[in-house]
Amino acid sequence: MPALKIGDLVAKIPIIQGGMGVGISLSNLASAVAKEGGIGVIAAAMIGMSEPDIATDSDAANIRALRREIRKARERTKGILGVNIMVALTNFADLVRTSIEEGIDVIFSGAGLPLDLPKYLKEGINTKLVPIISSARAAKILCKRWLARFNYAPDAFVVEGPMAGGHLGFKKEQIGNPDFALERIIPEVIDAVQPFVAESGKAIPVVAAGGVYTGADICKYLAMGAAGVQMGTRFVATHECDAALEFKQAFVAARQDDLMIIESPVGMPGRAIRNQFLVDVKEGKRKPFKCPYHCVSTCDHNKSPYCIAFALMHAKKGNLKHGFAFAGQNAYRVDRILSVKELIHGLAEEYAAACGVGGVPASA
Repeated sequence: MPALKIGDLVAKIPIIQGGMGVGISLSNLASAVAKEGGIGVIAAAMIGMSEPDIATDSDAANIRALRREIRKARERTKGILGVNIMVALTNFADLVRTSIEEGIDVIFSGAGLPLDLPKYLKEGINTKLVPIISSARAAKILCKRWLARFNYAPDAFVVEGPMAGGHLGFKKEQIGNPDFALERIIPEVIDAVQPFVAESGKAIPVVAAGGVYTGADICKYLAMGAAGVQMGTRFVATHECDAALEFKQAFVAARQDDLMIIESPVGMPGRAIRNQFLVDVKEGKRKPFKCPYHCVSTCDHNKSPYCIAFALMHAKKGNLKHGFAFAGQNAYRVDRILSVKELIHGLAEEYAAACGVGGVPASA
């Protein structure tokens, strides 16, 4: 597979491991992916969930845990490491500053438009800034804003389609609409950024995400002009994933009709694996609660029947009676747990089988 270049960063393979919270992708998974030549990503959302003061001083707990996870990952690999920081997090700014202080290679930021992200960069800082978006319109808005206010173009874009797991940047009725399929959005975003490439004089690679499952998928999106892909679901069912074994086994056991769209307390639709917890929520068997964290600015905790941070914390630890697993639409295709090395080797073999010389699909 070809390399993925984001500025002066060069990943040997064009794969970014998606940042998965709460606690699904931490230093163990991120460093394993970086070792194999991809970009490993630590998810910052409620990263301090195991800290003793998470309920009394969640901001300090999350910052402390983020520093520790970045440093642990750095001790394990010299590869490229990123952090995923949701715009909607109430401590977004502190998490960004901490990541930059720790010398993280890339900040990926979605769940809202990171309109002012470049303001955190100081002279001499080489951290790359990569927004996660779902439309060409969002790409244009960010390019215009960043260039006008900061004279800085995005270092890349991750374009996440409606087959992704977790929170989705689409309205519920758009998720199954072919007009919003990733195959449609990728060429639109590539076209949208070209004027800004010319204006800024720097490349703005576009990365395809959401439903990317096989090496043949990677070949397809690279042939469309994408510079790489982001994959989350495939990396859950690996030995190195930071989630409990029970969480990973939920992916192995999932059937196609178990994948469902939920209304998240944070005000966005999300894709998850159906279980009794989510059935109880749908049937109204859970009641509003007191919010201990105030971690997401868009969360309506006064009306929500459950705390999403608490539910995802339970799930990460394998207690799925009190939580649930976010997952991509292709999660039902997962049939075993394997190592990151095995997964990437398999993807490379599939890519080689699907692509002809120069990365052109064999059927082209």
